[in-house]
Amino acid sequence: MQIHRLSALADNYIFVLHDPNSQTAAVVDPAEAEPVLRCLNNLNARLVAIFNTHHHGDHVGGNTELLRTFPEAIVYGGAADRGRIPGQQVFLQEGDRVTFADRSAEVLDVPGHTKAHIAYYFAPVLPHEPGELFCGDTLFAGGCGRLFEGTPTQMVNSLSKIRSLPDHTRVWCAHEYTQKNLQFALTVDEQNRDLQQRMAEVDAMRRRSESTVPSVLGEEKRTNPFLRWDQPVLQAKVKSQDPIQTFARLRGMKDQF
Repeated sequence: MQIHRLSALADNYIFVLHDPNSQTAAVVDPAEAEPVLRCLNNLNARLVAIFNTHHHGDHVGGNTELLRTFPEAIVYGGAADRGRIPGQQVFLQEGDRVTFADRSAEVLDVPGHTKAHIAYYFAPVLPHEPGELFCGDTLFAGGCGRLFEGTPTQMVNSLSKIRSLPDHTRVWCAHEYTQKNLQFALTVDEQNRDLQQRMAEVDAMRRRSESTVPSVLGEEKRTNPFLRWDQPVLQAKVKSQDPIQTFARLRGMKDQF
């Protein structure tokens, strides 16, 4: 399974999964159709699946047009998003599995950003290979999504599921927010040397107009404050030893950053 990262809108990423053996493709969170159709044409591939993580327009905006061109494609999304995702045919819950090409992905229920947010985790085929996590707006490189429909408790539970995945998992998040996220992270975890080094690397990448996605989960665990709510340095920063309250106060600070 090959993964093609496409830029869309102002700062979105769309991910096209390609099986060169069958010349079929799936797409994750098509914000708009045009870059997907262009990619499929270049690959000479037929779209068979649309994997949506949640209902926001910058993740499902291309569904309808893609279905006009590929009417047999199947649209997947969370069960609690029924009626909110254009063309949705499959309503997924925690522990369900979806397949594409020779790969199978576990569905994770990760509410917080929205009430029905899900993620897709393709476990590695071989032990030395990375798993692939398509997490929409739940986890970002260096950050996490705003809580539009969920609670801090839900988001901590969701991020805990992601945090439990193997360190070498690749995180395919849906926005290029990394530089701003790390700038905030340094305001609450300024002595973190891993974070300082990552900030320097990301600054250099962005000067070269390079994408920072995917990130690697192990690095997120070391540098992303929203996966570090149980670290004393961050608890001291927000004056709480309660994990949920620590997360909520960090999220509130980021909202104002």
